[in-house]
Amino acid sequence: MTAVSTPQLARPRIGGLVAESVFVRRSLTHSLRDGESLLMAIMLPVLLMVLFTYVFGGAIDPSGGYVDYVVPGIILLCAGFGASSTAVYVANDMKRGIIDRFRTMPLRSSAVLTGHVVASLVRNLLATTVVIGVALLLGFRPTADVWGWIGAIGVIALYILAITYLFAAIGLAAGSPEAANGYGFIILFVPYLSSAFVPVETMPDWLQWIAENQPVTPIIETIRGLLMGTPLDTEPAWALFWCVLILAVSFVWGAWLFKRKAVS
Repeated sequence: MTAVSTPQLARPRIGGLVAESVFVRRSLTHSLRDGESLLMAIMLPVLLMVLFTYVFGGAIDPSGGYVDYVVPGIILLCAGFGASSTAVYVANDMKRGIIDRFRTMPLRSSAVLTGHVVASLVRNLLATTVVIGVALLLGFRPTADVWGWIGAIGVIALYILAITYLFAAIGLAAGSPEAANGYGFIILFVPYLSSAFVPVETMPDWLQWIAENQPVTPIIETIRGLLMGTPLDTEPAWALFWCVLILAVSFVWGAWLFKRKAVS
């Protein structure tokens, strides 16, 4: 007697944004449970702002207006600290094997990374709001109107989105959560080589070229110009260019890594 084999029916793929919403909720839940990471993402930039304002600010700007200069750079540092945890979260998912289980489900592979990225965007915007509130208590006095604030928040959100996708890709590429954390820590030094804390023209000539031609400087100058009314020139165009480039490269790299890990 011969056994009759019955073909297995393919499971329908989950449509719409159902999968994305599930993974966003999952990542937000993990963020709430990991309150220490969120607290550190807020406390470290706040402590740096207090340090630069009260310890170095008097030497850099004796008039006491240094806080107005330094806040845009602190905002990007805050975004970097918050986004770097995404690399660790993604690397942890890879290490625990949960990603392999997700791959057996009828859903888009991008939904997993999208959940991490959207949750990071929410966390970072919350942390940025707290940092700006503390800056106002320290004497930060922006001159922006409503449209200036909307533009600045838009640039900040786009930067957070781009750098979070970059950290998500790093989490996929790293061999362990510890390695992902180390790679992220290196990237967090980039704002220090920009106009975040001192004007570029005060740097040595060889360092000025690096500071002027790296992504963070035009983004900071755009935020500074929108909030404080400083000249913008071509900085917004360069800020948009760098954010979109980082986002596109990170998205493609992350998708490639996800598929590569799937077949390895």
